[in-house]
Amino acid sequence: MARDVTDATTIEGRDDLVAWLEKGNKSPDRFRVGTEHEKVPFYKAGNVPVPYAGPRGVRALLEGMQGLLGWEPIMEGETIIGLLDVTGGGAISLEPGGQFELSGAPVQTIHQTCSELNAHLAQIKEIAEPLGIGFLSLGMSPKWTRAETPVMPKGRYRIMSAYMPKVGSYGLDMMFRTATVQANLDFSSEADMVRKLRVGVALQPVATALYANSPFTDGKLNGFLSMRSEIWRDTDNARAGMLPFAFEDGMGFERYVDYALDVPMYFVKRGDVYHDVTGASFRDLLAGRLPQMPGERATISDWANHLSTIFPEVRLKRYLEMRGCDVGGNRMICSMPALFVGLYYHQPSLDAAWDLVKGWSAAERQTLRDDVPRLALDAQIRGRSLREVAREVVALARAGLAARRRLDSQGRDETRFLEPLERIVETGRVNAQDLVDRFNGPWGGSVEPAFDEAVY
Repeated sequence: MARDVTDATTIEGRDDLVAWLEKGNKSPDRFRVGTEHEKVPFYKAGNVPVPYAGPRGVRALLEGMQGLLGWEPIMEGETIIGLLDVTGGGAISLEPGGQFELSGAPVQTIHQTCSELNAHLAQIKEIAEPLGIGFLSLGMSPKWTRAETPVMPKGRYRIMSAYMPKVGSYGLDMMFRTATVQANLDFSSEADMVRKLRVGVALQPVATALYANSPFTDGKLNGFLSMRSEIWRDTDNARAGMLPFAFEDGMGFERYVDYALDVPMYFVKRGDVYHDVTGASFRDLLAGRLPQMPGERATISDWANHLSTIFPEVRLKRYLEMRGCDVGGNRMICSMPALFVGLYYHQPSLDAAWDLVKGWSAAERQTLRDDVPRLALDAQIRGRSLREVAREVVALARAGLAARRRLDSQGRDETRFLEPLERIVETGRVNAQDLVDRFNGPWGGSVEPAFDEAVY
């Protein structure tokens, strides 16, 4: 989850909220890509979870990374909860169950985002190994119950933990036990944002299928290939899902603002204090009529933080976040931004992707979304297997990356990062299916070998 924004500028009305989003518009020569990924830490001795405190805990991991990188600590009171690269723009943060997240800097090429990832994994290994800590490359922690999962000391998570069971079955599982990889991409105008948002939402089930990597829960097979994606189907449907309104006439920044205003709030942050306003309306805060904080007026940071607590399959901020994927190994993480850069940053590929999905109805998109966590590439839409659709999508991304012609020092373009996805569409088998076969075969019905094999 995103780090909190600090900007105390008072918002005068709805137009300010729209203008804030509009400031995300960039000329195509300023387009960047940012990659975020979460990974579940564990103690190699016993394959048990890592608590926050203690000489070998998550705090020690953060402090070690701070010493190695020289990044600024992100503090909540006296507690270190993350690190910020003030010059580069990257950050390290903690998810509720201790999932360790790198929010990568906005960079120009996939070569750069993949180099950043590889450097981060080498750095964290240097700090983690003496502590006896490893990291899983799975989309969900495979073994521990929610009760066994540690809780990180962050105020917003305490508020969310109390609220989640009131609005869905799986909210606490989402918070404490899942891990994702996400790509953040730019738009040049309102029309460009709408086109990319629609393509991204429609194709998010394709991405979910390609990256399905969470078939285990509580030490057993859970019946899904992406349990992480299934969890999102009943986490909090007031703030998640496939955004059917985004495909309606009149979609734009204003329409998204109206949607966001109707998503119930979690908190208002003042200084280091998180005030629990769960279920309240941002419209009331905007008008200075929030019952829990009478007279308090909305600020830019309130708006930015509220947007970060909305969880649709594609999220609009001042950029677009692709949110449908389980995390995987190094090469899968690098392939994920490559997929969407190839589709989004080459107009013919973006237009062809829209042509592919524009005839799908809201009901068809939703059915596909509902089927993918269990079926992955075997799901169907309009009589076509998702594998066929995915093959077409990956080919469009390849064409887009080839046309960009961003070369590394060895003269290679970015298309090489799509190779893991091309293998998947060729075989029709996603990583979760391989994991299920290993569980039923050489692993002998145990998830313990995952702590040796599905790691960074």
